[in-house]
Amino acid sequence: MKVLITDDEPPARSRLNNMLAERDGVNVVGEAANGLEAVEKVQKTRPDVVLMDIRMPGMDGLEAARYLSQMEEPPAIIFTTAYSEHALEAFDAHAVAYLVKPIRREHLNAALEKTRKLTKAQLSTLSRETEQTGRTHICARIRGNLELFPVENVIYFQADQKYVTVRHIHGEVLIEDALKNLEQEFAPKLVRIHRNALVNTAYVAGMDKEGPSRFLVKFNKIDDRLEISRRHVAEVRRLLRG
Repeated sequence: MKVLITDDEPPARSRLNNMLAERDGVNVVGEAANGLEAVEKVQKTRPDVVLMDIRMPGMDGLEAARYLSQMEEPPAIIFTTAYSEHALEAFDAHAVAYLVKPIRREHLNAALEKTRKLTKAQLSTLSRETEQTGRTHICARIRGNLELFPVENVIYFQADQKYVTVRHIHGEVLIEDALKNLEQEFAPKLVRIHRNALVNTAYVAGMDKEGPSRFLVKFNKIDDRLEISRRHVAEVRRLLRG
């Protein structure tokens, strides 16, 4: 069994490493200090199990687990946390495996024995949890691998049938998502300018007028311009004045 340890505290990682070293048939293939690092290392090391701390700076364990679930062969996840038993009742109700710190050796062994991949119900729970706090990254599948892009680097989202183009400061990727969901999750950072487009207010540089009634958004990092529908022109004007 290949295991990846994810925790932002070095002593906690060291303690888990020592406990796993005493168990036959377990190979620790790496360590990660946050969720983003965990996603990257999982794709490189392909562990069977990830011991995942929930509360970490940057990308937390819930968001990372949500992305890992999108892999073609996702690892099993065991959450490790300092939350109280009472605080974890919601996870327990959906059978998400977890270990409460300080982790005891017998509890770790029992979790490894019964661990399994996250079910659809558990994944639904993770999605709701991360949507409440807002993701820190956007996940795209590129040539079979997961690529993560910080939300703060996204300039706009533009829908085209079932796909959404994510234009970020280094290029663009396609994801399968709904603009409505993105708008709800990332408001007020994102503003709708058209039924098929959301823009990051941090990158809006101005507005051009073409002809008697056509308006376009200009950005401060790229040369792209997007059309503003008539119903959203006033909102963009208010944004630029503010």
